[in-house]
Amino acid sequence: MKVLLMAAALLVLLILAVVLTGLLLPKRHVVSRSASYHAAPEQLFAFIAGPQNWRPEVLRSETLTDAAGHQILRETSRRGETLTYELVACVPPKTLTRRIATQNLPYSGAWTYSLEPDNGLTTVRITEDGEVYNPFFRFMSRFVLGYTGTMDAYLRALGKATGQDIQVHD
Repeated sequence: MKVLLMAAALLVLLILAVVLTGLLLPKRHVVSRSASYHAAPEQLFAFIAGPQNWRPEVLRSETLTDAAGHQILRETSRRGETLTYELVACVPPKTLTRRIATQNLPYSGAWTYSLEPDNGLTTVRITEDGEVYNPFFRFMSRFVLGYTGTMDAYLRALGKATGQDIQVHD
């Protein structure tokens, strides 16, 4: 019985430490990742700006217009989660910014895609300007999941969509 109580107390202390650490972390973060492709900016921009069905984790993707006339992108993941993104800025084939429009999530933010041609290669950089509200998720995002995992997966999927095996870098 004493061992069980000590284990329970240790678990409570661990949870408390995670939450307290999460409270001390900033809500907002800005991170960036990039990869270079043997493809024209126009080809890559078409993938980025268009339907996202080429990404393995996306089951369904549709581009719509909301009541205010803004372009939105609605994605449904293979896990059944649906997220909506609003197009904030677009300068083809150089930059595109989308922000999360889905309400009541434990996080929010925007991704800016920048495309830069250089000697037959195009470097795609994704910059995430995000916020994580829940201290537990803030801890998990920072120390367990990492802020860049989704961007890395996106850049690798873009490589596969264009027939390339790429390396992701800062």
